[in-house]
Amino acid sequence: MEEPKPHYRHAYVRSKTHLWWGLLTLGLGFVSAEPLALIVGATAYVLGWLYIPDLPFFRRFVDRRIEAERKAALLAQGNEFMRRRDGQLATLMPARLNRYHELARVCKDIEKATSESASGANDQALDSRLRKLEELMWTYLRLLTIEQSLEIFLETERREDVPQVVKEAEEECARLTGDIEKLKAGGSQASLDYKQRLLTSRQERLDVLHKRLQRAEQAAENLSLAVSEQERLDQQIKLIRADAVASKNAEMLSARIDASFQHLEQTNKWLSELAEFKDVIVDMPPADVRIGFGPQNQPPPTPEQVKRSKIVLKTKV
Repeated sequence: MEEPKPHYRHAYVRSKTHLWWGLLTLGLGFVSAEPLALIVGATAYVLGWLYIPDLPFFRRFVDRRIEAERKAALLAQGNEFMRRRDGQLATLMPARLNRYHELARVCKDIEKATSESASGANDQALDSRLRKLEELMWTYLRLLTIEQSLEIFLETERREDVPQVVKEAEEECARLTGDIEKLKAGGSQASLDYKQRLLTSRQERLDVLHKRLQRAEQAAENLSLAVSEQERLDQQIKLIRADAVASKNAEMLSARIDASFQHLEQTNKWLSELAEFKDVIVDMPPADVRIGFGPQNQPPPTPEQVKRSKIVLKTKV
């Protein structure tokens, strides 16, 4: 989508150039108190209105200011996104955080390998590939966050043993129904009213328990899918690294990233359908902004990760 062209005449009205031109023309005309000077000043002021907004120096000034404002807005969007991303990282448990950082190091290996083979002519293509890697990592982080939330929820439900509670509630409702039938055949009206009110309350409780059980089953399915998608992304990114290290073919690498990115759209669509996780469905900033793969203060690599890096370097050599 093309950006709208700037309105140079509107920009001129709000500019210091307009202010100074008004002072030099109308101001000096009034100060001189001469009718001729006032007429000349007013004429020059009107000519300024007509021609200054179209002068190259003024248009360059406006374009530079608009570009500076655009870059500042993009930078602010990028910083806000990274703040939210780092906040999500801070909520991860150590095991998941280490998984994220390990995959982020894989992405940095890809960035290093592709940068070494890139030239000034294809810097834009390189940025496009790295941007797609950043989106893959953002999706991976969201999957980790969702996995953690679902596991906490399911662990709570398991501790309360909801299926057993549902079974007991169903038995209780069946027993109360039997008691009511007996009271209808012969019993006090007060006892019958009490049992009916109690049955209504217990049935409503049972309905809530059924909903909890249904939600737990849905959460278990979502958890399995989230874990599966994590594993797929993990292997795809590592496959991209293998291609980046073993081959200097930029087209092959781009095709591999594009293939991963196409499947990413389906994953993002599924994530957007999870209404209970709207807080983690945050759009990335525009493509002009690089957000990196994680915070600057990442934990140092473990000995096992260092060993893997050495193996990768030997393979590259």
